[in-house]
Amino acid sequence: METTFDPENITGLSEDEAAGILKREGYNELPSQKKQSLFSILLNVLKEPMLLLLLGAGLIYLFLGEVKDALILLVFVFVVVGITFNQERKTERALEALKNLSSPRALVIRNGEQKRIPGREVVKGDVLILREGDRVPADGVVLSCTNFLVDESLLTGESLAVRKCESTGLPQSLQPGQPGGDDLPFVYSGTLVIQGHGIAKVSAAGIKTEMGKIGKALGTITEEDSLLKKETALIVKNFAIFGGILCAFIVVVYGLTRGDWLHGLLAGLSLSMALLPEEFSVVLLIFLSMGAWRMSKRNVLVRRMPAIETLGSSTVLCVDKTGTLTLNKMILSSIYSGNESCEIDKNKCLLEKFHELLEFGYLASQQDPFDPLEKEIKKSTEKFLPDHEDIHREWKLVREYPLSKNLLALSNVWESNDSRKHVVATKGAPEAIIELCHLNEAEKEELLFQIQKMADKGLRLLGVAKASFQDDSLPEKQHDFEFEFIGLLGFVDPVRPSVVQSVKECYTAGIRVIMITGDYPGTAQHIARQIGLKDPDKYITGQDLSSMEQTELAEKIKTTNIFARVVPEQKLIIVNALKLNGEVVAMTGDGVNDAPALKSAHIGIAMGERGTDVAREASAIVLLNDDFFSIVAAVRLGRRIFDNLKKAIGYIFSVHMPIAGLALFPILFNLPLVLLPAHIAFLELIIDPACSTVFEAEPEEKDIMNRPPRNLQERMFGRKSLTLSLLQGTSMLAGVIIVFLYALQMGKGEVDARTLTFATLVIANLTLIVANLSWSHSLLKTLKSENKALRYVLVGALSGLLLVLYVPALRNLFRFSLLHGDDLLIVFIVGTLSIAWLRLLKTQIRNNF
Repeated sequence: METTFDPENITGLSEDEAAGILKREGYNELPSQKKQSLFSILLNVLKEPMLLLLLGAGLIYLFLGEVKDALILLVFVFVVVGITFNQERKTERALEALKNLSSPRALVIRNGEQKRIPGREVVKGDVLILREGDRVPADGVVLSCTNFLVDESLLTGESLAVRKCESTGLPQSLQPGQPGGDDLPFVYSGTLVIQGHGIAKVSAAGIKTEMGKIGKALGTITEEDSLLKKETALIVKNFAIFGGILCAFIVVVYGLTRGDWLHGLLAGLSLSMALLPEEFSVVLLIFLSMGAWRMSKRNVLVRRMPAIETLGSSTVLCVDKTGTLTLNKMILSSIYSGNESCEIDKNKCLLEKFHELLEFGYLASQQDPFDPLEKEIKKSTEKFLPDHEDIHREWKLVREYPLSKNLLALSNVWESNDSRKHVVATKGAPEAIIELCHLNEAEKEELLFQIQKMADKGLRLLGVAKASFQDDSLPEKQHDFEFEFIGLLGFVDPVRPSVVQSVKECYTAGIRVIMITGDYPGTAQHIARQIGLKDPDKYITGQDLSSMEQTELAEKIKTTNIFARVVPEQKLIIVNALKLNGEVVAMTGDGVNDAPALKSAHIGIAMGERGTDVAREASAIVLLNDDFFSIVAAVRLGRRIFDNLKKAIGYIFSVHMPIAGLALFPILFNLPLVLLPAHIAFLELIIDPACSTVFEAEPEEKDIMNRPPRNLQERMFGRKSLTLSLLQGTSMLAGVIIVFLYALQMGKGEVDARTLTFATLVIANLTLIVANLSWSHSLLKTLKSENKALRYVLVGALSGLLLVLYVPALRNLFRFSLLHGDDLLIVFIVGTLSIAWLRLLKTQIRNNF
């Protein structure tokens, strides 16, 4: 299909015009689910078991006439509800930000320049640039197109893609009709560009599109619960069952032994509150949500939460060379023509004998290129031939012959002003150009030698050829022209500065790096040596892949880290071979044909800058800057998240033991009650922010990238972790019970004993937090860490403790007595030592746990 519309004349909307339309008509998105009302949020909050227990205890206090106790529990309810409302707003904002990042991106022309924006910001009147693999962001009229095929099955159910033509009338006078059928000059929101490229003017956005009219969402992803979520749900369920049975047992024992069933019910509720680890599900949600947010700050967008869990288990990173390991900024560095080669020096003139090579390379490219190679060709040609007639600015482009799977070359046909009538410029893979030029064996052998020589220098090569054609009717195939070989253009793509260190870090972390490229083996090996890839002398080509059995490949891939001349469809074969070997595979990709491999890999990583929407939809992670360093940073962060989550779960187990023990111990031995519901609610106000914000914000351990990848089936809370938590919890419980019994033995009353014991428990709890944050640092070094959340919790908890001990009104509400200097000394010594003594056995504990 011929292109008759000149894209260089398009200016599109101005930013001010677009902003005005956006403000007037709203975002380009379908109506989202209504926000929850305050009443519905309150109902959801009140479903939380801890709040139900607090309310139950409050009602019993009211029934007993203990109004002050009921009021203090009610205050705690309001505090928790307030925190929940605040978290709800923060979560909505975070999810909205992530939604904006993960929405399809659109390439538009504004103020005459190409600009990539979120799809939801496209407005009526915008000019879209659509390429193969793009998801159309809005309904529009096609202004210009070449070989433009679009999959409209989402709207029409048609199994085949339909061909598009460009509009013949004024775009503003055309309104898209019903989708379906070939040769319509309209594109529709949500459809997918399968082949070719085009330019379209938006005629409708948001709910006014065909998609909006029929009221169907583009599709939702139902994710299976991750292993972590299943494990924590099982733990909470088991604890709830155990706590319920124990609660009923305590009520019965208390009622029978003391004859006071209402206080027995209070004791049972206290024990239930002490045992219920409701923090598990909250902690998991916060860690994964904050992890996704932290990764987005490092240019890594997590589209599926389980990927965070899987990242720390990755054993193999399969990465594209171009744009990921390299800068994707092609620099023309070497050319070959007429049996002579020349190294390009940007500061010198180019010999005239090489002018024709640049001339036809320029004529075979887009006039307003997006491709890095074509940008460099245009830049170099305009530099070395600035006023030369070889650029032929007055010629008219009459036809384009695109790349195809069978012929990796493209041709532009120009209408010239001389006797040649039509001048054909072609460029493409050197093998394709050799095929088009029908070279004899001697010429072919000489050229292949030169190609290998240049490829061994790490150059990416393009062959250039020319032809002329006199007839008005152009042939259907490029093969029908009589091409003459001109020469080779050699480009170098510099390695990203951070890659060498990142690859080294991967090897230290026990992660293999496999490079996949469409370039020649020599080019791949050259880059592999530059970045420090292991075994750079071994490689497998795409041709080798196509002839290998899966079992043979699975064996060879154990020692091969370079795959060259690979087409995107073959990535799936590589992924399957690695999975056959039991590897946990992360795979990068950017094209339509990469989607199956991205979906099959344990972690599909799409490119955000140059990737297609199809690749993004199939992936679990999107790299917003396409940098290999970001992948390694994501792995590091994934390991940190799992590490800190494991610490938080261990802390939750440990801290609930002394609380439950203090609720149970006095009942079993007919002693005064230590913990009342208000006390447990106070402790929860320390435990909740500690296990969520403090542990989540803790920096990674210094050896986190010196460990082998975690087994994907490893339980979050296995036998060793459970034993360590039991050890810490038992030590804390022993310390507070010793203080409790000591107070009673010294003749102190119930209130004095309760105050000493509770204060000791708070100090022990704070010591437990600091101790569990890092087993590689001392307690003092952990206290001096960059973790601001730790300081806030420590200061807040100690301030709260001082208030309830020394403000008379609060002291009476909590049924505490005044602590003196010697009492405080006991509290701090026992509370600290109940955990600190374990640090003396730090080496043994780290080796065993």
